[in-house]
Amino acid sequence: MITVAAAVEKIVKASPLLEESLSAGLLNLSAAARSIRPRVEAAAMKPASESAVVMALSRLAPRLAPRASDPRKLVRQIRDVTVRSDISEFTYLNSDTILEGQRRLLAAVQGRPEAFVTFTRGVHELTVLASASLEPLVEKAFAKEKHVSRLHDLAAVGIHLDVRAVGTPGVFYGILKQFMWGDINVVEIVSTYTEFTLILKKRDVDRAFSLLKNYFWP
Repeated sequence: MITVAAAVEKIVKASPLLEESLSAGLLNLSAAARSIRPRVEAAAMKPASESAVVMALSRLAPRLAPRASDPRKLVRQIRDVTVRSDISEFTYLNSDTILEGQRRLLAAVQGRPEAFVTFTRGVHELTVLASASLEPLVEKAFAKEKHVSRLHDLAAVGIHLDVRAVGTPGVFYGILKQFMWGDINVVEIVSTYTEFTLILKKRDVDRAFSLLKNYFWP
C-alpha cells in the first residue's frame, strides 16, 4: 500500500500530457482530481477524498517543472529543415539474401548524389525509402525478396538538430505532438545521430512545415 501522494505522482508521470499540463499550470486541479481519483484509490488501496488528491497535485506541480522544461530552447537552434518530395517506400521480409539487395541498390545509385535512399532494418523486415525515380532500381535489386508493402506519394521532412538534442528529453515528443494535434499522420521515422526525418504523405507537407515553423519560431 502506498500513500495518496505517491499514487498521484505515479499516475501523473505515466501520462505525458497530464504531466506537461500540470507543470505548466494549465490544469484545473479539481477536474483532474475527479478524473484520476478512482485510479488513485485503486493504487493506494484506500479511500481518497477529492481535496486530498487536489493537495497532492498542487504539491507535485513545482517538482515537475525542471523535468518538463521546454525543449524548444534547444530545438530553435536547429541548423536546417529540408523537404524531399516524391518518395516511395518498399518493405521486404528479412532473408539470408536481403543484404545482397542492399548492395545491388547502392551500387546502382553510386555517382547520383541527388538520389535519396535509406534503409531501416528491424527484426523481421527491411524498409527502403527512395526517390520515386529510383523505383525500377529498387524493384530490380530486391526482385528475389518477399515483398510486404509499397507506398507512393510520400515526402521526407528532415530536421538537422544540434548535437545536444541527443541528451535532451522531450525533443522528439514535442515535434511529434504538433503533428498529432494537427491531425497529420507520420508514416515513418528515420533518425541518425543529429538528423530526424519524418516521412509523411505528400499532401500533408505544407501543413506540417507550417506547424514546425510555428513551433520552432513562434
